[in-house]
Amino acid sequence: MPGNPRRTTLATVAASAGVSVTTVSKVLNGRRDVAPGTRSLVQSLLLEHGYVPRSARREHAESPGTVQLWVDELCAYSTEIIKGAIEAGAESGVAVVVGPTKDTAGSGVTWAHDLAAGGCRALITLTSEPASAQLAALSRVRLPVVVIDPLNLPDTPVTSVGATNFAGGLSATRHLLALGHRRIAYLGGPATTAINQARMHGFRAAMEAAGVPVPAEYIRNVGFCYPHGLQEGAALLDLDPAPTAIFAAGEESALGAIQAARARGLRIPEDLSVVGFDDTELAVMTSPPLTTVRQPLRQMGTVALRTALRLAAGEKIESRHIELATELVVRGSTLAA
Repeated sequence: MPGNPRRTTLATVAASAGVSVTTVSKVLNGRRDVAPGTRSLVQSLLLEHGYVPRSARREHAESPGTVQLWVDELCAYSTEIIKGAIEAGAESGVAVVVGPTKDTAGSGVTWAHDLAAGGCRALITLTSEPASAQLAALSRVRLPVVVIDPLNLPDTPVTSVGATNFAGGLSATRHLLALGHRRIAYLGGPATTAINQARMHGFRAAMEAAGVPVPAEYIRNVGFCYPHGLQEGAALLDLDPAPTAIFAAGEESALGAIQAARARGLRIPEDLSVVGFDDTELAVMTSPPLTTVRQPLRQMGTVALRTALRLAAGEKIESRHIELATELVVRGSTLAA
């Protein structure tokens, strides 16, 4: 996100409107001795410039304020990250307000102004991709943004927190190769997303280093959810020859692949080994427990919250993209070929 601009003053708005500072002040204070056309012009410029009244700034400077956390979907994965953010917020005396990602199309900068005027100190988004217009509106009102695990980073520079996806894909595939598997399939997310590309490149790097070719039909890039795993897992298992192992780049898709195998009378892990990615509570609730690449989900939420507060305080951060280490956790869903 670009560096914060200078705080808008009444003089800035007055100059844009071609009126006096006194006139702008009257509009702010609800005085009636201003022509309707002038009032409308000044009000629109106040929003456009992201002006927040001094009284509101003083009031919220004296209180801890809030951090907004926008999330696309509540699931085991996002819940863990949210817990980390809330715990870090409690330690810092800041309330974390969780809500759905908002579509701000057509709303101009009103929504960003309302957030700032309401005491919001920063915005965190989980997996969603903020539009450049949204980032510009937030920058105008001096609200920093931190993106957690975005499918793709926006064109505008923005601070993000994620995990070592390439290393995770590499370790998952190396584990299956060490068990003697050679017919290993990759069950990924949306093909063009950055996190899927990183995990798939880790998979390919491990296979190439081992000198094991990967048939084109062994690569399936559709989505990270359970239905995707069920559908694409079935397609993989219907191949001839079928894979003896699947690396699923999402935990839910891994569970879908396991169900597809069971529907065909296959045993896990005797007939098919499966590795997932995330390590939420779902990984230990399934039978057998899932071998998976652990993302430090709670820590990602904690780091995002603390980074957002540092940005809100005007501190400089060391890197715009923070990557936390992944770790392979071996459980019962993998077995030697």
